[in-house]
Amino acid sequence: MKELAALVALAIYTLVGYEVSSIAQDRFKKLSGPEIRAKFTGMEFTDEVHWGEVYGANGKLTSQEMGKKRVGSWRIEKDQLCTDYGKEVGSSCYEVWMSGKNVQLRIQDSPALPLEGVLERPRR
Repeated sequence: MKELAALVALAIYTLVGYEVSSIAQDRFKKLSGPEIRAKFTGMEFTDEVHWGEVYGANGKLTSQEMGKKRVGSWRIEKDQLCTDYGKEVGSSCYEVWMSGKNVQLRIQDSPALPLEGVLERPRR
């Protein structure tokens, strides 16, 4: 009986720990313009498999998606990250939300799902 009680207690502690860590991971903070610049400069925003965007210190933006490379530019405007890939892809501005290294790019006042990935040092 004591073993059963110990197993039940362990299961409860495990579930509570999982819930607490899940809640902590969901705490995204909206970044300001200076915070976006500090976090993104020299870094890669990526899904770690299919695509990645490297944000150069000079405003150069290099994208690799499923083997296709694109070059564009990035800037900060009104506390938003703005990217421009020219006529082929166009330009967009996003609110940046972060939780640890997890990033969401959200279009302000849009019901569209955010673009999600992680921010890390470029692998290339």
